[in-house]
Amino acid sequence: MTNIQENETRVGTWAFLTNHAHVLLCIARDPQCRARDIAAQIEITERAAQRILADLIADGYVERTKVGRRNHYTIDHRGQLRHPMLRDLSVGPLLEVLNTNEHPKPHPTLRPRRG
Repeated sequence: MTNIQENETRVGTWAFLTNHAHVLLCIARDPQCRARDIAAQIEITERAAQRILADLIADGYVERTKVGRRNHYTIDHRGQLRHPMLRDLSVGPLLEVLNTNEHPKPHPTLRPRRG
């Protein structure tokens, strides 16, 4: 087995970031994203995405504002990371590192705009 094949077989067993971090990253990239779009991007159910959004809102990491029929999310970049080893760090710098121009925004066909 080659190194590439070994890496491909290991990919699905764990991840460096939690789904909560993935949801924050989706919001950082598109503050008007829908739970359905978030779920599709990070490959979880829509209901799981809604639960994670509710967690992030309840804990003050994200604020939700209604804009017409859509939600607009704002991240509090000063929110502290939750792990005991990292509690003195905030989410803002982490999102800045992860949200580079190398990562494309969601495909526009995922979110049809309504006038």
